[in-house]
Amino acid sequence: QVQLVESGGGLVQPGDSLRLTCTASGFSSNDYDMGWFRQAPGKEREGVAMIIRRTITRYYGDSVDGRFTIRRDVSKNVVFLQMNSLTPDDTAVYYCARRRPGSSNWANYAEYDLWGQGTQVTVSS
Repeated sequence: QVQLVESGGGLVQPGDSLRLTCTASGFSSNDYDMGWFRQAPGKEREGVAMIIRRTITRYYGDSVDGRFTIRRDVSKNVVFLQMNSLTPDDTAVYYCARRRPGSSNWANYAEYDLWGQGTQVTVSS
């Protein structure tokens, strides 16, 4: 079964760190560009980070650049999102997604064809 499953969300305090895990099954995530998106209530889905297939080339949204890191573990077929220095503005449901080949704008959610169910991240004191 082709699917993505996110895990690792939770409630943390401002300044804390959290690592999200996206577990792929039914395909090799290393053969695709893989992205992380987030969506807060009342807001559009926002591109957070993306890693290019078979490389370590990565892209980040402006709001998380320097704080978040996306990486792969090819042997486990997972993609991680390490989030540091979290703030309340990072509160959202976080989604992992697989990008269609040949896409042009990594931060456009319409360019992704497979999504996980999402994991909630809440940053609050």
